[in-house]
Amino acid sequence: MKKTLSAAAAGACAAVLLTACGSGESGDSGKIEGADSSPSASASASSPGRDRPKIELPEDIQLVFEDTKTGDPVKDAVLADSAERIRAMDAAIVNADPDSPAVLFYSHRVAQASAQKSIKWYKDEGYSLTGTFRYYDREVSFDDDKTAVVTYCGDESKGFAKERDSGKVLKTPVRKTSYVRYVARQKKNADGVWQTSHMRTERGAEACQP
Repeated sequence: MKKTLSAAAAGACAAVLLTACGSGESGDSGKIEGADSSPSASASASSPGRDRPKIELPEDIQLVFEDTKTGDPVKDAVLADSAERIRAMDAAIVNADPDSPAVLFYSHRVAQASAQKSIKWYKDEGYSLTGTFRYYDREVSFDDDKTAVVTYCGDESKGFAKERDSGKVLKTPVRKTSYVRYVARQKKNADGVWQTSHMRTERGAEACQP
C-alpha cells in the first residue's frame, strides 16, 4: 500500500532533500543575486578532474540555483558539485534508478547508501517529481583544504511529488514546512570532485522562511 498523500508530498523534496520521506540522508545526528537554472551551468563551473556524468531532467522539473558565483573559484567549485548532486538525485528519482552512476559519482560512502535508499523509496512507492525547486542562501565554509560545509535553503512551494503511473500531481498548500534548511558536508576526492558525504536538514527552519 502506498504512503498517504501527505507523506508523499513531504517526500517530494528534490535531490538530497529526502529526509522528509523517512529515508533521510544523514550521517550525523538530527535532521537538519544570480539565479541559474541552466542544465549545464553548474557542471561547467565544477572543479577539474574526471569527465562528468551527463545528467538530463524532464522539462516539467526546473531546478533554480542562486548564489552560484562567490568570487572564490574553490567555493564556486564546491557549490557547483553540490548542485550537480541535487540534479543527479532528481534524475535518478525520475528514472527510478537507485544505482544511478551520477548519484554515486557525486556521493561519498555513507551518502551513497542513503541516496540509494531514498531513490528506491520513490521507485517502490511509484512516485516521481515535478515542478520548480529553488535553492538559495548558499554558503560555503571549510574545515580543511579537502572538506567543505555547504549550508543552503530549499524552496519546495512549487515542487511536488507525482504518481508515476497516472501522472497525477500531488499538490499541497504552501506551508512553513515548504522551506528547508540544509547542512551538507563535502569531501574532495582524488579526481577533484567535491562529493557529498553527510547531510542534515531542518524542515520549516525560520532562517529559510520567505
